[in-house]
Amino acid sequence: MDYGKYVAQRAKDIEISTIRYFFNMVKEVEGAISLCIGEPDFTTPSHINEAAVQSLNEGRTFYTANAGHYRLRQEICDFLNRRYQLTYKPESEIIVTVGASQAIDVAIRTLIEPGDEVLIPQPAFVAYGPCTLLAGGTPVYVPTYIEDNFVLKPDVLEKYITPRSKLLILPYPNNPTGAVMTEEELKAIAGIVKKHDLLVVADEIYSELTYGIEHTAFAKIDEMWERTITINGFSKSYAMTGWRLGYVAAPEELAQQILKVHQYNVACAPTISQYAGIEAMRNGDGDIASMRKEYDKRRKFLVTSLREMGLQCFEPKGAFYAFPSIKETGLTSEEFAKRLLWEGKVAVVPGSAFGESGEGFVRLSYATSMEDLEEAVKRIKSFLNSL
Repeated sequence: MDYGKYVAQRAKDIEISTIRYFFNMVKEVEGAISLCIGEPDFTTPSHINEAAVQSLNEGRTFYTANAGHYRLRQEICDFLNRRYQLTYKPESEIIVTVGASQAIDVAIRTLIEPGDEVLIPQPAFVAYGPCTLLAGGTPVYVPTYIEDNFVLKPDVLEKYITPRSKLLILPYPNNPTGAVMTEEELKAIAGIVKKHDLLVVADEIYSELTYGIEHTAFAKIDEMWERTITINGFSKSYAMTGWRLGYVAAPEELAQQILKVHQYNVACAPTISQYAGIEAMRNGDGDIASMRKEYDKRRKFLVTSLREMGLQCFEPKGAFYAFPSIKETGLTSEEFAKRLLWEGKVAVVPGSAFGESGEGFVRLSYATSMEDLEEAVKRIKSFLNSL
């Protein structure tokens, strides 16, 4: 049967994530160390697990409101105010989602119509472009450069703006580069946003994982609250990837439109995960601090090691990735990643997975044990010496 004639073209136009492709390839190489997936190696803190178990034992297994359990929305508002000085109303400006990925999807689908352009800094997380295409929009990729610390520059951004530009994705701290934007750098972008009457989806899922620099929420910048849809979640900061819990924070008029799309998409986030989220928000600050301290230790080790091998490596200030250049090897990023896996038994993600601006780089996740990182570094060094 020819199923091709039944499948929508916009589905055909997107591709399977290269990250998952390399992650799956690891299973074919016995003894390989994977530095592919952006998933904390820490288990979810026990007090968060216990809160979820208690909710099950007490029979709290029914649907919540579409926007999420009200207590969780209150906790999210308190967290955003405590950490980033942002003020939202729990009853109408917070939507609890099935992870930050679903939050990105429903935000883009709510805002984008055919012909609209979405500005996406590159290198970029793999979901932004496909979500834009599935919404009928056109992704417009704006390059960032290692010479600029992979920060989005206002003069570069402005070159890519057209009369059809509607939305800017602002993904900082950044996956895959680990770049962080300062308040002054964000203010410069805010001027462009206001000048061209854009809305912003600020994907701040790594906001709690910064090193030596405090995260500044884009919505905190003057006159940007009303233009910003903030995306965040529990996966990275609380080691809750499998719980699938995220949220949208936005002005009421926007949030209520996003809520309609969310409602028909998933109804509500899993109830058990929401009770876990309440506990995480209330009592999880110490967990974040201890995990961040360990990530910082690994970050310093990995970056120093890569530089000692002769690889140019920008110092990541956020998230848990290193993004070294492999241009001097003469290999493409995909060739490098494949050969490193098969010959060196270390799995990394080619920079090309994150767009054209990522070519010549590879992404290494340091969300793994120091023992594995130390062994991976030895293998990478041996591989480079064999080239």
